[in-house]
Amino acid sequence: MKLNGHSPDWSAIDTVLLDMDGTVLDLGCDIHFWQQVLPRRYAESNGISVDEAHRRMRPIHEATRGTLEWYCVDYWSRALALDVVALKRATRHRIAWLPESRAFVARVRASGRRVVLVTNAHPEILAIKDAHLGVRRHFDAVYSAHELGAPKELAQYWEHLEARESFDRGRTLFADDTVPVLESARRHGIRWVYAIRKPVRHAPPRAPAEVPGVDSVHELAAGLDRERAAQPPGA
Repeated sequence: MKLNGHSPDWSAIDTVLLDMDGTVLDLGCDIHFWQQVLPRRYAESNGISVDEAHRRMRPIHEATRGTLEWYCVDYWSRALALDVVALKRATRHRIAWLPESRAFVARVRASGRRVVLVTNAHPEILAIKDAHLGVRRHFDAVYSAHELGAPKELAQYWEHLEARESFDRGRTLFADDTVPVLESARRHGIRWVYAIRKPVRHAPPRAPAEVPGVDSVHELAAGLDRERAAQPPGA
């Protein structure tokens, strides 16, 4: 897929920052959990209908969207009086890589560039996904927003991440499936920012965002292939 002149120039990229859910892992697992599993269990524990459970949970979603609480399993466990981590662990069989995402990460790392996983997911959720898929071993570093004290939607996140990683904003590529996060990264000055339009494997692509987009991260690797082809034998 062509990016209308916005293809990454890999000769100008040293660091690649990748979101987890919806970018390298299939977001369908999380959508199923938050839209079906959790409301159903909340309904059962309170003797109410699933529709009523959704109605009661909606104000909590709306009040916390874009904050660390939105992503915090401790917060949701308290708010709903449920063991969210245990429920999430019970659905771990649904956790899966998006097509060719692991191959993309491996190709970028093999090129000598640093590849970092940056996620808003709570450390306990990250641990469940890592135990199931071995996520961490595919990256040079992994950061949960909870370790940095702010979600990716806020400027503080990028400041804290840059203090830990010391990346050059002008030589960094970032891919994510959430528009407010992408906009926050652009405001921070990250040069190569891409929206993932197909965060769920078996769902149609999302409408184009105001930033360059691809259906999946592996589409960004075309320039890497050209770079490799241009190298002299034995390089």
